[in-house]
Amino acid sequence: MKVGKLPPSLLLKYVLSRLGISDPAVIMGPRLGEDAAIIDIGGGRVLVIHSDPITEAIERIGWLAIHVASNDLAVRGVKPRWFLVTILLPQGADVGVLDEITKQLDRAAKEVGAMIVGGHTEVSPGIEKPIVIVSAAGICDKDKVVMTSGARVGDVVIMTKGAGIEGTAIIASDFKELLLSKGVSTDVIERAQGFFNEISVLPEALALSREGLVTSMHDPTEGGLLNGLIEIALASGKGIKVFEERVIVREETKVITKALSIDPLKLISSGTLIATVPRNLVDRAVSIIKGLGISASVIGEVVHGKGVTVVRRDGSSAYYEEFIEDEIGRLWEAYG
Repeated sequence: MKVGKLPPSLLLKYVLSRLGISDPAVIMGPRLGEDAAIIDIGGGRVLVIHSDPITEAIERIGWLAIHVASNDLAVRGVKPRWFLVTILLPQGADVGVLDEITKQLDRAAKEVGAMIVGGHTEVSPGIEKPIVIVSAAGICDKDKVVMTSGARVGDVVIMTKGAGIEGTAIIASDFKELLLSKGVSTDVIERAQGFFNEISVLPEALALSREGLVTSMHDPTEGGLLNGLIEIALASGKGIKVFEERVIVREETKVITKALSIDPLKLISSGTLIATVPRNLVDRAVSIIKGLGISASVIGEVVHGKGVTVVRRDGSSAYYEEFIEDEIGRLWEAYG
């Protein structure tokens, strides 16, 4: 199997069909395109919970683990309240590695305003670098939780910040020498590395949810903006039509992806929020996002049908329905 998310066919056959008993309190369990489990805890309230692993370099692994897991609650309209953290260290790792990871975890949890309440830490054989797995949990009113599957025909599709911002930062950090050899300037690389600081979607996601402006939200990770749109379409049973010229692609991302001949729409994009909004509320939604100092663009609409249609700048159209392999994986295969 290739590095990255499993394709839907394998998930459906080997994972989502093997879930133990059915529990009537589970409103939303594991499902393609949905970001977090939703469990009825009574009194009109639900527990929302999600887990994510991070296998990044030590300089950022703990901080990213908290924020990436938090994003999947935020797109439910839920503020994270508690975290469970599992830290797996490779044999030979010194105490300084553990010290750095836990400092990052503590800092990120304080930024989110939540508590680490448990987990597990060990030195594990067979791994080459640290792995941090975070489960994030929070509570909200049952009637206010947001589903990925909530997109409706006629809704407008909004994106924030830019396509592939996390992937741009990863490439600028992990493939710096390759970029320099391709003529990318040090200035562009350093600015791109700073995109890591924009990984959280909590501000805009919680603001939109609090105002009741969204029918669905999603945090596009592997496979990028395009795969995130496909997941919304799949979960909602609708089609999505987007216009390439309206998609935000930052200059640093343009330079880096052009140098490496990769598609920014297929590049891992944590930090980008996709939201579907009723057409009569779109101006208010965009105004709220921009009021937070975050860029936003109306990139398309929800339509009848299925899959995602991208209208290219030259007027041609491309249709996507299948799982998108992330461009980061191709880079590691070619240069890793």
